[in-house]
Amino acid sequence: MIEIVFFSICLFACTVGSICGIGGGVIIKPVLDATGTMSVSSISFLSGCTVLSMACVSVYKALKNKTTTIDLKKATFLAIGACIGGIIGKILFDQVKNITGNDTYVGLIQAVILVMITLGTILYTLKKERIKTLHLQHNLICLFIGFLLGLMSSFLGIGGGPINLVVLAYFFSMPTKEAALCSVYIILFSQLSSFLQSVITLNIPAFEPLTLLVMIAGGILGGLIGSTINKKIQAEHVNKLFIGLMGIIVLINIYNIYRFI
Repeated sequence: MIEIVFFSICLFACTVGSICGIGGGVIIKPVLDATGTMSVSSISFLSGCTVLSMACVSVYKALKNKTTTIDLKKATFLAIGACIGGIIGKILFDQVKNITGNDTYVGLIQAVILVMITLGTILYTLKKERIKTLHLQHNLICLFIGFLLGLMSSFLGIGGGPINLVVLAYFFSMPTKEAALCSVYIILFSQLSSFLQSVITLNIPAFEPLTLLVMIAGGILGGLIGSTINKKIQAEHVNKLFIGLMGIIVLINIYNIYRFI
């Protein structure tokens, strides 16, 4: 029964995550934390694997069908930076876990940061028409920004989350759909590097194999459905869906903060 619940959560999260470019992990991670069914480390790892599967499907389908175009050179430098950041973020997560000696404290830190990021994202999205954006082009800047995005997403176990869209829109003046695809492209590389590091260092938390399989299945199916919907939906509807999801995520993380304290 619990596997059906996990599949449903991942299916929904990765469908809307693929549409909006937020990856799905920003929904999966706090929702599973709220259930209290697994450790924070296990949820972070499983969430990352699920989002990785979704990103693979979404990027492949979008590039194959050419539904949305992105600057591949810029996106690749961002993704390379995200790979490095993903590795450092995983190391940082393990260090914080070792220092605190308790998964609960790590979960509390993640929940607090997620609330701050999400509230900031909502505020930016509501005010973005009045905000003058930048048009950064330098490859080293792309590398550095990608590094910060990968670091944050790997440490929080959310894949990429809403911060990607805000950063891409502000620093590179990307329209909504291009930012969404570029975000998922970055998520693909940051989560891949984080996953490979866990495998190579044999630092994989305990979990039921069936749970991983059903979550990945939900992630893949969600990626397929989401990329199909993204092709048909208007950008303004994507923005409305994005803001609604951010509000729900804030409430879930506030509950998690209360639960972890």
